[in-house]
Amino acid sequence: MTQPVVSGSRVARGGKAVYGVNLGVLMLDARFPRIPGDMGNGETWPFPVELHIMPNVTPEHVVMGNPLDYLPVAIESARQMIARGVSAITTNCGFLALLQPELAAALDVPVATSSLMQIPSVQATLPPGKRVGVVTVSAATLTPAHFRAVGAPEDTPTCGTENGREFFRVLIKAEKDDLDIDLAEADVVAAARELVAKNPDVGAIVLECTNMPPYAAAVAAATGLPVYDIYTLVTWFVGGICPRVFPVPQRYLKA
Repeated sequence: MTQPVVSGSRVARGGKAVYGVNLGVLMLDARFPRIPGDMGNGETWPFPVELHIMPNVTPEHVVMGNPLDYLPVAIESARQMIARGVSAITTNCGFLALLQPELAAALDVPVATSSLMQIPSVQATLPPGKRVGVVTVSAATLTPAHFRAVGAPEDTPTCGTENGREFFRVLIKAEKDDLDIDLAEADVVAAARELVAKNPDVGAIVLECTNMPPYAAAVAAATGLPVYDIYTLVTWFVGGICPRVFPVPQRYLKA
């Protein structure tokens, strides 16, 4: 027996394999601990994310080498996530800023590769005479080209963690699988203090490395400056992809 058509019935749109996951993260292949706040820890995010590992593309490859060498695998990995249903793409290495123009051109969803993309907007919030500074995992290999790719000033002051006791040698050199969290925090805070000491005109800090958000509050406390990182970028980014719905409470409505 034919069922009657119900006027006003709702029909869900199909065509995807996965629903409710708006953000896809291109992940480097690493084995160090990803504590809460780290981009690769799913508990960091207030919304679902898909983490897609690019096989055999390590942090050392990208930070100490040429990220553009891995553009093909990044495009293919992003397309796989898009086919599964994600609505936007980001990455878990700030050095992949070099891929921003190419990924944005190759993919049909919005792309935000690096926390460094925030530099121009943060600069706009500062008073005259102040500028943005960057704490990075490797100042020696963060080049003007990285800044140019995301529209940031090429002379942005930077300071890295290369000379620290823990952060660089675990995350980049992969000398061990465990991480002394307190030593890692000390490395990041020390780099931030050095940045400000050498550049007193710095009025805000952007943390390049996506493993640094667990230490952002400590950096802010140590420097007294606003601190931005991949968490602040991605929460803003997804806020536009999936705007919050504000229900109107009954008390606001006429009787």
